[in-house]
Amino acid sequence: MQPKTQTKKNKLVIGAVLVLVVIAGLFIFRGSSSHASAGMRGGAVPVTAATAKVGSLDLYIDAIGTVTPVSTVTVTSRVAGQITEVNFKEGQYVKKGDLLAIIDPRPYQAALEQAQGQLQRDLAVLKNAQLDLARYTDAYQQHAIPEQQYATQQAVVEGDAGLVRVDQANVAAAQVNVDYTRIVSPIDGRVGLRQIDAGNIVQANGSLPLTTITQLQPITVIFTLAEDCLSDILPSLNSGKALMAYAYDRTQQKLLGVGKLITLDNQIDVTSGTVKGRALFSNNEKLLFPNQFVNALLKYKTLDAAVLVPTIAVQMNNDQRFVYVVDKQNSVSIRPVKVVATEGDITAVSGIKENEVVVTDGFDRLITGTKVSIRQPSSDKSMNRSAGAP
Repeated sequence: MQPKTQTKKNKLVIGAVLVLVVIAGLFIFRGSSSHASAGMRGGAVPVTAATAKVGSLDLYIDAIGTVTPVSTVTVTSRVAGQITEVNFKEGQYVKKGDLLAIIDPRPYQAALEQAQGQLQRDLAVLKNAQLDLARYTDAYQQHAIPEQQYATQQAVVEGDAGLVRVDQANVAAAQVNVDYTRIVSPIDGRVGLRQIDAGNIVQANGSLPLTTITQLQPITVIFTLAEDCLSDILPSLNSGKALMAYAYDRTQQKLLGVGKLITLDNQIDVTSGTVKGRALFSNNEKLLFPNQFVNALLKYKTLDAAVLVPTIAVQMNNDQRFVYVVDKQNSVSIRPVKVVATEGDITAVSGIKENEVVVTDGFDRLITGTKVSIRQPSSDKSMNRSAGAP
């Protein structure tokens, strides 16, 4: 008898649970039905909205870039000797031709004077040989000397002339060495950390540089683009039209510079499906620093006279994009739209007109004919985007 009693108790418990579930479901259904029916009966649903406007929309390609100097020079000595002066400070901006350091020039000045003395001596020898040749020429024409003696003197003059040319080359080489004792900046740029101090002995073309100089103005940014972007870039690039480029910091909040795309690489990297581009920046504010990582924006197109709405207003249902349009009676209707282009929080669409109001928040209770109340219109500042800096 006990098993039967236990079975009855179990059935009673299960039945009670089912009754509670049904009652709870009825309450939930009535509650949701009352809310829905309230909306259908004219209870306004609170939403936020924005007004569609006609304007220009700049289209950009995002990329990660690296700041790359146009020129970077490692300054080394061309001659050996002791550094007597260092005329720059670390981090100093220098111009082309500015004196950076001086190497003891005395040994090279002495070699120059020796070469000049040798040249002077051989010039005198050449002059004497030319005078003898002139006398031999007169004597030969008068048949006073044999032709062999005359030809020999001609060879002597030519030999002395050759020695003079060697001496002149030695003087030029010695002068170059003297000039190399004054180390000057080959470019405009910023000096790096000093590697050698005054008093050190340096070797000619040694491995230890004095410093490095990096050109900062202008400067370039190299970034990678997906190969799919080429169809947007190449028409303008091939026609010679300059594409604007913008460099932002890591947070994409601070604009570091505005430049222009100057070239693309000559081939696509097949391993990544990307191509490199180089943009040139004047860097007047000196905010771009060599090897700095930046977020690059490349403006490749501007849509003019486009109908612009907030991107959040565009919804999708069964692969169809649409917006909720609010009429003058504050009723909503579903309007299919075609997305022309999207840039950030702004989307250019076709299918609606200027000044029509679209819902931007509160979609979950909306159907065609629902009355709405716009609790706080969205700011339209972002809709005034023009063809300028992003």
